[in-house]
Amino acid sequence: MAGSSFGTLFRVTTAGESHGPANVVIVDGCPPGLALDVADLERELARRKPGQSKLVTQRKESDAPEILSGVFEGRTTGTPIAILVRNEDARSRDYAKIADLYRPGHADHAYDAKYGVRDYRGGGRASARETVARVAAGAIAKKLLEEEVGARVLAWVAQVGEIVAEVPDPEAVTLEAVEATPVRCPDPVAAQAMIARIDEARRDQDSIGGVSTIVATGVPAGLGEPVFDKLKADLAKALFSLPAVLGVEYGIGFGCATMRGSDNNDIYVPGDPAALRTMTNRHGGMLGGISTGMPIVMRAAVKPTSSLSKKQPTVDRLGQPATIATEGRHDPCLLPRFVPMAEAMVALVLADHWLRWRAMGFAR
Repeated sequence: MAGSSFGTLFRVTTAGESHGPANVVIVDGCPPGLALDVADLERELARRKPGQSKLVTQRKESDAPEILSGVFEGRTTGTPIAILVRNEDARSRDYAKIADLYRPGHADHAYDAKYGVRDYRGGGRASARETVARVAAGAIAKKLLEEEVGARVLAWVAQVGEIVAEVPDPEAVTLEAVEATPVRCPDPVAAQAMIARIDEARRDQDSIGGVSTIVATGVPAGLGEPVFDKLKADLAKALFSLPAVLGVEYGIGFGCATMRGSDNNDIYVPGDPAALRTMTNRHGGMLGGISTGMPIVMRAAVKPTSSLSKKQPTVDRLGQPATIATEGRHDPCLLPRFVPMAEAMVALVLADHWLRWRAMGFAR
């Protein structure tokens, strides 16, 4: 279906379910000559895979990618790149008891309403398991952006529950600082409090939500279209397409609602017109839907995991009252593994808009 493809020139199509044999992604439009091997994909997939710490689901998947086409002698050929990641540790029996029950917070009823049939094993296509394909594709986009324009996309956990990280300069955050703790928060003090908060929710057979910050640096000014394909619109769509995302903002975001224009406007710093900057970055790196050359700063609110081992009231497919407790293995907090997913989706959008800009002959 068309809904499983994303992008215009850098286009990805994914297929697969949580408990199927594998997940697959086809990347179409990657230019030829880009150095690429399995290790490039493995680095990103290792950050997303389950079982990496007690803070995430204990499902054990190696998430070993197999490049089936589009790469020859370590470089892309310009033809479609097909990548397969096998599912190795699905336990479908965990879901047999709830096959006819609607899980609170899940898309079970919505899928029945749309298709009349659904894969109840782990959520099927609605499961975050399908994001393994996106992260594999995002690894290619990130490498393309780095080599072509020197751009970098980095995300981290900015909030878990009521605990908010102190990050004075988002542009200065490093991958090493993000990866220093299993919660992927560059503020070490907040990170320890977040870990304790997640562990508390896990012990209570519950879950906890939070916020991720995503920053793209080195993005050239000029990416994006003025109206319907605004860069901010495509980035929002990309992040909203991820499971569990309930809110997206960029720059000052909803903070603009209480400001006057004279306070909200970012004042330009005199200098080279080819590398203009502003004193502040309340516009989050985008004006008129087009990148300004300043860091693109976004935040995504991620809801608590819906699958709980705690008993909850619900209904069955006939609308009759029932009680449900999900026996599968689930993340007590989605944020630590959400970080590479968010990076991937932002990178896919930026790579696509870079190629579109280049194709129009505007790229410098």
